[in-house]
Amino acid sequence: MKNEEVVKLKNEFYEDSIIGIMNANNGYVTSKQVTELGIHRMYLNILTDKNVIERVANGVYLDSRKIEDLYYVFSITTPNAVFSHMTALYFHGLSIKAPNDIWDISVKRNYHNPKIEKHDVFYVPNDIYELGLTEVETPMGNKVKAYDVERCICDIIKYRNRMDSEHVKHSIREYIKKKDKDLIKLSKYADKMGIKKEVMDFMEVFYE
Repeated sequence: MKNEEVVKLKNEFYEDSIIGIMNANNGYVTSKQVTELGIHRMYLNILTDKNVIERVANGVYLDSRKIEDLYYVFSITTPNAVFSHMTALYFHGLSIKAPNDIWDISVKRNYHNPKIEKHDVFYVPNDIYELGLTEVETPMGNKVKAYDVERCICDIIKYRNRMDSEHVKHSIREYIKKKDKDLIKLSKYADKMGIKKEVMDFMEVFYE
């Protein structure tokens, strides 16, 4: 086999491997994933030049036929930020406030990153940063880090002065309607966050 044929097969193998990662990950592939497979990052540039993929963020590439999921790309490039409050409740189907370009996110108190500055940022103590941490699906079907429903209810009550009061009321009413709500978990979270009386008072009002 001639050298040219060997090089061609090698290139096709690497390009196919990258496309395989992309297809298995809802159209996304990162330079980190490629490097971990021992593939040179130049193949990402080759596929970009061929218009097979496009670069949507530093080290993040997307199938050129797909629409970018801004939530997912943000989650990949800012892994220490957690979708929270009304934005997370939107993912959970409990908010009438559809997120625009500004999202509710929570980070540790000592965290600094220019990428979060445009958003509504909540700085939380380290000991409750992971309280209720889970994964949810964005409207485009990608998994991102967010807080669970009970944590979000505690958060919007705690920070209700930074929220639209009608949005808060709507979300609490919708939570109360849920058949799978976990009031024991809600109480434990509220206790851990030092707002148990506030949360219980709100629940009593809306149960009446």
